[in-house]
Amino acid sequence: MNYLYIVATIVLTVFGQIAIKMQVAKAGALPVDAGDKLLFLFKLLLNPWIIAAFASAFLASVTWMGAMSKFQLSHAYPFMSLNFVIVLGLSAWLFHEPMSLTRMAGVALICIGTIVAAQG
Repeated sequence: MNYLYIVATIVLTVFGQIAIKMQVAKAGALPVDAGDKLLFLFKLLLNPWIIAAFASAFLASVTWMGAMSKFQLSHAYPFMSLNFVIVLGLSAWLFHEPMSLTRMAGVALICIGTIVAAQG
């Protein structure tokens, strides 16, 4: 049951990253002009999905505090590498980002490392 704190942290973190990417992709490229850049970023900051992503990051911090009350940091922290694995998979699926053999090998090593680190 205590692992739910870690799972919640991962889910909230991944949600935030994917939501930000979706909204930034929808908004288009960052303008070149400084004034246009500020307006672009300001509009993004008012976007409900971006606000939800920031709220998600805050809630991830809260659930991480819960995890820290239950586990040693050296045990819990390796699980955070699963954020990279999940975001990479979702990026390939949702955004059609390339998934090379090198990236897949890296993901496999991260998964193996997470398993090994969690055992210790």
